[in-house]
Amino acid sequence: MSLVVGPVRLRGELVDERDPGSIRLFSQCAAVLPDAVLSPPLRARWIALALACAAVATFVLFLSQVLSLRPFLAVVLAELIFGLIVRDSVRNVSSLVSTPARELELVRLLLERLEKEPFKSQRLEQLTHALDVHALTASAEIRRLERSVEYLDSARNQFFRLLAAPLVWIPQFTMAIEKWRQDCGPHIGEWIAAVGEFEALCSLATFAYERPDAVFPELVSEPAPLFDGADVRHPLIPRDHAIGNEVRLGSPCDLWIVSGSNMSGKSTLLRAVGLNTALAWAGAPVCCARLRVSPLRIGASIRVNDSLTDNKSRFYAEISRLRDIVDLARAGQPTLFLLDELLSGTNSHDRRIGAAAVIQGLVERGAIGLVTTHDLALADITNTLGERARNVHFEDHIENGEIHFDYHLRDGVVERSNALELMRAVGLDV
Repeated sequence: MSLVVGPVRLRGELVDERDPGSIRLFSQCAAVLPDAVLSPPLRARWIALALACAAVATFVLFLSQVLSLRPFLAVVLAELIFGLIVRDSVRNVSSLVSTPARELELVRLLLERLEKEPFKSQRLEQLTHALDVHALTASAEIRRLERSVEYLDSARNQFFRLLAAPLVWIPQFTMAIEKWRQDCGPHIGEWIAAVGEFEALCSLATFAYERPDAVFPELVSEPAPLFDGADVRHPLIPRDHAIGNEVRLGSPCDLWIVSGSNMSGKSTLLRAVGLNTALAWAGAPVCCARLRVSPLRIGASIRVNDSLTDNKSRFYAEISRLRDIVDLARAGQPTLFLLDELLSGTNSHDRRIGAAAVIQGLVERGAIGLVTTHDLALADITNTLGERARNVHFEDHIENGEIHFDYHLRDGVVERSNALELMRAVGLDV
């Protein structure tokens, strides 16, 4: 996942999880039917309608004994020729529309709700106004597509099939669907984006309602990266259990090396800083007593995993993520890096050299951030960076054979580890 903040932007595409790309493919405006079918001067959809009317008229006149059966048979022959001409195009449209029409039904229900609300906020009013297409609302346009698909599917009924053939039923509604796609297809992405933004705003509003202890941050426009928070807590930990810490990243101190024993709170601290930064620039309150933050692009390397599908080891996946973060800083972007157990997938010699080079490169390019580590040798990086770097740590203590944590940050490098105690606590003989 790549999260860029200031203003918040999630880098990626909205795709349908059940049928990826089906709506995107359907909404592409390139015509499935040839230009001769939908463009002047020849409109085959009107030819189809004329053939259907002619078939009905000649058959009624035959039943009235005004005409013989030959005119009706001639019309049917013309319909067969017409059907052969547009057969492949009709199949293309039919195969494309089925799944997107079902998925757009959910979008329509959400749009109907959005269109009915009497919003007073300027941004929400802009969202609803953007949903109007021509004379109809977005939900009405989608409902029109649904009706066309329902009529198209009705031709599969064995009792109606014989009647649908002389009415040129399938080609007519196929062409109507394609015409809808050309008119409304370019707007589908806007509709889904509006629903997504509305859902995001609802989520942020819900978060603000459920966390009355959260405060709105002070957004600053300083050119140098800054994160200055008091009582910084993880947004997903209840207030009664959350332990806050003071965190200030920015001139003169741009880097914190966070050491500590297992389960002491190092990774949670990284997540708390990253999530509160994202919430701040999304317009939401933050779980801090106070927060001043500048526009930041977040680059995080936390819980990186290997992949059999991509044929990548954990170490390769981590260095690929690090490259993306370094590229942000190289491009001159104000970067907040959050690196958890940096380069833990390699030997200690290469880890020390590689980690020192990556961290120093980020800091020298103006980035700020936190790095957690169990390798205390990495704490020596602060000696080369001087006042631009700081060592902090979490501690634990043992009472009656049990390990306890207070989750409070302290200056300096941790002096003990609890790995052996934890191994013994789960029953390992060490």
